[in-house]
Amino acid sequence: MNLVLPEDTIYEPTEDLKAPIQIVDLFAGPGGLGEGFTSSGYGKRFEIVISAEKDPKAWQTLRLRAFYRLLKKHSPENLSDYYSYCNDQGAPDTFTPSQATKALWELAGNEAKCITLGSEDGNRTLDKALEAGLNTKRPWVLIGGPPCQAYSIVGRARNQAKVDYKAEDDHRHFLYKEYLRIIRERQPTIFVMENVKGILSSKINNERIFSNILKDLSDPSQAFDDGGLGKKYRIYSLVTGASFGPGDDVDSLDPRAFIIKSEQYGIPQARHRVILLGIATDSLPVSDKMVRLATNEASVSVGQILKKLPRLRSGLTKTIDSQDNWSTVVLEQLEYLCNQIDPVDSQMWGGLRDLWRDFEKIDAPKTPGSKRVKRAELKDDGSTGSVELDDWYLDEKLDYWLNHEARGHMPTDLRRYLFAAVYAKIHGISPKGHKGFSLEGLAPEHKNWESGKFSDRFRVQLEKNPATTITSHISKDGHYFIHYDPTQCRSLSVREAARIQTFPDNYFFQGNRTEQFHQVGNAVPPLLASKIAKVVFRILFDQIQKYDDSHISNTTK
Repeated sequence: MNLVLPEDTIYEPTEDLKAPIQIVDLFAGPGGLGEGFTSSGYGKRFEIVISAEKDPKAWQTLRLRAFYRLLKKHSPENLSDYYSYCNDQGAPDTFTPSQATKALWELAGNEAKCITLGSEDGNRTLDKALEAGLNTKRPWVLIGGPPCQAYSIVGRARNQAKVDYKAEDDHRHFLYKEYLRIIRERQPTIFVMENVKGILSSKINNERIFSNILKDLSDPSQAFDDGGLGKKYRIYSLVTGASFGPGDDVDSLDPRAFIIKSEQYGIPQARHRVILLGIATDSLPVSDKMVRLATNEASVSVGQILKKLPRLRSGLTKTIDSQDNWSTVVLEQLEYLCNQIDPVDSQMWGGLRDLWRDFEKIDAPKTPGSKRVKRAELKDDGSTGSVELDDWYLDEKLDYWLNHEARGHMPTDLRRYLFAAVYAKIHGISPKGHKGFSLEGLAPEHKNWESGKFSDRFRVQLEKNPATTITSHISKDGHYFIHYDPTQCRSLSVREAARIQTFPDNYFFQGNRTEQFHQVGNAVPPLLASKIAKVVFRILFDQIQKYDDSHISNTTK
């Protein structure tokens, strides 16, 4: 009996391939995209040949994660090497493998390369590694996102403020051509390219950069002066299935179709990014239904993924940081607010008085955290209430929470954090700008504070909503990322930001806290990348099976 599937049914392969699909990850950062392709069941389906990143600290994170994956795959009996490093409070900043895993550590260094793409040395190193490890005859996948500072709205505003800035001279606008060069020369079957949505409106010489990027990516061989022949690509929206191919009219396409709103796909963050799925035109036929990501019916909130993490107090700056000093400073700021608030505003008055009583309880947070925070047995198990998310985040082998450390804040900022968190708890929205922070003593020392340009300068991440976008700016200050719990009176820790980005709890970010924040803010959410990996595997499965069967048949004749 033949099983006839409904016309709109999408075939989901349940078996694995004879060998994993090879991945090349460019501009990898700490490895968010690569993590999604190689985690949660996809480790047997994809393997990273090389990941390239120029930032030394992000590269250290990238290599350590590569080592973890290699241990799981080739030497699971020695995973204790990784967990011993995670669970040792006195471990040095730099990881050192044991004699038993030294070879795998070296292999991780061969996979994760600290190189600057676009430089002569960097390109030479990349090409040499690809020549040695990549099988271009078998279908493979290129992933990555060229640096986005030149495209982002904030970045462009900063650039315009520079007297001598010329967009056409900014090399960051053209780093995607390093990505394009690999497409032209190595011809992947599929590529996934990510960038900020500001790329859609960015222009050079009054031409939209995004239009040129689409045309270049659809026909890479014609994008370079030397021309040549090679694969051509149709570029799909993972949201609508809309596509652009060689010879199509770029002006007839709505570029907003390529924006993925992460909160619609189970990510606890309203992160809106452009993600392009390029598929070689000589591949098997692809329908628009095959490329669409499945949306989630319910959104995931900040509180859902952070509520079970250990509660931290903020640190203190410009004074001795101790529990007694922190309690004194916070209660002083709370008293100041109580004296400023009009008792007629019964909600805020009551909220501040309730907070005072909360601080008097014995379970008020006692520590600002550290690179490793000891786990309690019950209160901080990290569970989310979702089996899918718990499977993604949790690791019972961890004795510590990693990268869970609060920043130090000035007393005046603690005053603003207290006010904002109580306000958000009562009203369900974060106060905005000079109208929201209207009490005496809340205005920061900005000349243009009342201009409206700084309306989101202090922003609470609401407990019952997805977070706002975690950006690299979180590395500079935490004002945009205030914790919803007033008793903690602080901005988010690196681990909390990493959870919002959906990095598993055993993902250990290297470098100092500022460098860790920068890595997290620049990354692609791994859980979203995993959903994209599912689409890619679905598309490639039959094609790779045919290649493998043909190759085995030919070699056995």
